[in-house]
Amino acid sequence: MNMLVDGEWRTNAYESTNDDGEFDRQETSFRRWVGGEDVRDGAAPDPDAEFPAEAGRYHLYICRACPWAHRAAMTRALKGLEDVVSLSLVEPVRIDDGWEFSEEYPDPLYDEPYLRDIYTRADADFTGRVTVPVLWDKEAETIVNNESREIMRMLNVAFDSLAERDVDLWPEGRRDEVEELLDDIYEPINNGVYRAGFAGSQEAYDEAVSDLFDALDRYEERLEENRYLAGDVLTEADIAMFVTLVRFDHVYHTHFKCNRRAIHEYPNLWNYTKELYQLPGVAQTVNLQHIVDHYYQSHGDINPARLVPTGPDIDFAEPHNRDRLAGGPPDSLLDTAATADD
Repeated sequence: MNMLVDGEWRTNAYESTNDDGEFDRQETSFRRWVGGEDVRDGAAPDPDAEFPAEAGRYHLYICRACPWAHRAAMTRALKGLEDVVSLSLVEPVRIDDGWEFSEEYPDPLYDEPYLRDIYTRADADFTGRVTVPVLWDKEAETIVNNESREIMRMLNVAFDSLAERDVDLWPEGRRDEVEELLDDIYEPINNGVYRAGFAGSQEAYDEAVSDLFDALDRYEERLEENRYLAGDVLTEADIAMFVTLVRFDHVYHTHFKCNRRAIHEYPNLWNYTKELYQLPGVAQTVNLQHIVDHYYQSHGDINPARLVPTGPDIDFAEPHNRDRLAGGPPDSLLDTAATADD
């Protein structure tokens, strides 16, 4: 795969699988915190932190196709932070030059041609993958963080006092459970689809698919009696689960060979996905054309002809049955309509 090495762009700079054919995801590199590191534990943001929480100071670079970037965009929409943290897109298809800006999706800050140029603005000698999301500080002109789980937490906690809506996605009394859920779904589900799709051996693929569907079966059972993953309240864990489920039938089922069962064939997971999709502002963060184009056209090693399938024909906007269960979205979310940038 392609990456920056000492600030220079290299193609085929590293292998995405290990010697056993198992997908090996590289860790993100920028791990600083708006409001100070105590924000990760739920503390109020420190106004004297290196990166203080201020409206208009920060910018999110994302791709609508990427599930990790989608976490950040969805949190921003649910909180009502559109006027606090600006956002822009890269092109959905990523080939040899990595994430690109274009005439349709320009870099609004520096008019750079590639996202890698944003990385080298932050660190001229950067070595590592160029990934989304990127949380950029427009005043300090640097990357604060490019780890989606931490950006979700910052948007929820550090920017809470600036948010339009009173939506707490990491509520007190549920925090340990949410952390456990985020950990529990990451390896078999969020990363599991990639472990299957990029497996370099039959053994690695079989293990990934087994882990994935064992986990999906467990959560199908959990959602029979629970409206959301942590019970009756919407949390960060639901965002992390949703971004995988909403992509599953269109790309992971076929492109990544996760075809033991489709999500729309799971009664509880499917209705759960539809409810989350229909929350105010969420549908605007989902661009299925970008998702399909990215996966089928970007991964030439998996799909050499880069053919894009035409299905499935499913409707995320059709009625769901989750109102039969206790709990529901925060009142403040339902009282106002969230917006998105495209």
